[in-house]
Amino acid sequence: MISLSRFKNFDWFLISSALFLSFTGLLEIYNICLNQGSFLNFEKQLIFIVLGLFFIFLLSFFDYRIFKTNSYLVLSLYILILIFLIGLFFFGSEINGVKGWYNFGFFSFDPVPFLCIILIIVLSKYFSRYHVEIYKFKHIFFSGIFVLVPSIIIFFQPDLGSVLMLIFIWIGIVIFSKVKISHFLILMVTFCLLSLFLWGFALEGYQKQRITTFLNPRVDQTGSSWNTNQSKIAIGSGGLLGKGIGKGSQTQYGFLPEAQTDFIFSAIAEETGFLGISILFSVFLFFIFRIIKIALVSKNNFARLFASGFAFLLFSQAFINIGMSLGVLPIIGIPLPFVSYGGSQLIAFYLGLGILQNIKIHST
Repeated sequence: MISLSRFKNFDWFLISSALFLSFTGLLEIYNICLNQGSFLNFEKQLIFIVLGLFFIFLLSFFDYRIFKTNSYLVLSLYILILIFLIGLFFFGSEINGVKGWYNFGFFSFDPVPFLCIILIIVLSKYFSRYHVEIYKFKHIFFSGIFVLVPSIIIFFQPDLGSVLMLIFIWIGIVIFSKVKISHFLILMVTFCLLSLFLWGFALEGYQKQRITTFLNPRVDQTGSSWNTNQSKIAIGSGGLLGKGIGKGSQTQYGFLPEAQTDFIFSAIAEETGFLGISILFSVFLFFIFRIIKIALVSKNNFARLFASGFAFLLFSQAFINIGMSLGVLPIIGIPLPFVSYGGSQLIAFYLGLGILQNIKIHST
């Protein structure tokens, strides 16, 4: 028999915030579908949201502490997701030059969002196990191996944006683990040297072009700069109150590229204006605040690190997506969490929320 007291311990503000973000994105996807004449993406996104809610309630009956105590389970999940990543080279579908999805007809499966959640679990377990020895640099080094292996695989797909997200997850959890400042500075220097190496020997031409376009958006107004320029036009034309739902010219007439995914923030800004995105900002910040609150009341280091790492992932991904839309960051294909179209990311993040709810239940 299901105990209703379990649901009373849910953070309903957290769930409501996630649903607000998801249905805001769903409304914009519906508006975009109006002009396309097909509502398939809208219907699929709605199904993904329902599945996400189902997983939240399902995981409420699962004790998250098994991740803290069962190393074999965590390692198995990590190896399994690596197998999925490697399989993309043989069975993955290529979209925009990247082999990052398994195509099953009705939907595509992207392993990276699930990798992000699993990586947060792996790193949280590792640092919670060695928290009394966190002053030793070797633990920071060995934790980086968990990030390096999937990063190398993803880099050769090639998907630079996803590699950066994995690095940000690692940096975030390392910071929350309260490492020595000197060790953190060494990490930053290493990251900068690695970036220089990637630029000189590993980045593809189109990846370098995206970065140079960011530094000089006037270099090719109708080519590599098109996405950024159209995004800024859409945001600027929204004004204070926006052009109205379904009335954004950049969005509805196809000038704004990837309006349902990478540039959904720009589409919302065009149709709802400064007021609309201010509300979106406020809800998202409140959402992050609720996750941090769970981290603060957590009863063990694993729970605290998982909640902090998940919050850092969402914040950094939203920061990059909005920065891309505003033209202040390079375009690297990072969607807006809980808002952009995409079933894999949406379900993976709702799974993360399910684990958070379980942490909340066991902390009260």
